Amino acid sequence: MRILVDTNILISALLYPDSTPAKALFQVAKDHEMILTDYNIAEFRRIASTKFHMVLPDIELFLAKLDFSLVLAPHAPQKLITDPKDAPILNAAIIEDVDIIISGDKHFLSLGLKRPKVLRASDFIVD
Repeated sequence: MRILVDTNILISALLYPDSTPAKALFQVAKDHEMILTDYNIAEFRRIASTKFHMVLPDIELFLAKLDFSLVLAPHAPQKLITDPKDAPILNAAIIEDVDIIISGDKHFLSLGLKRPKVLRASDFIVD
């Protein structure tokens, strides 16, 4: 499956390596095609630089260890999601025909889309 991982999952996985988001991220990396967008990665770096200074040196190594396909996130307006900051990620997911978005973001979780399906990390993990 093609699975787009949202920025909040990346941040949680980096900060808390034993967390549910980290487990979901590593399961995606191991068993599926992980999709990240240029927007995700820029947002990841921006949030870390403003809120989590202590992990800044680890971001590049963290990303380098992940096996993912990088896609562009179009910034065209998107009426499907209420938070305009999430629109580029949703646009990329639709254009790239991903199967699942893994996110903890309420804006994604409230969409009710059939494809891509939006799941919390805890709903994605298979024991």
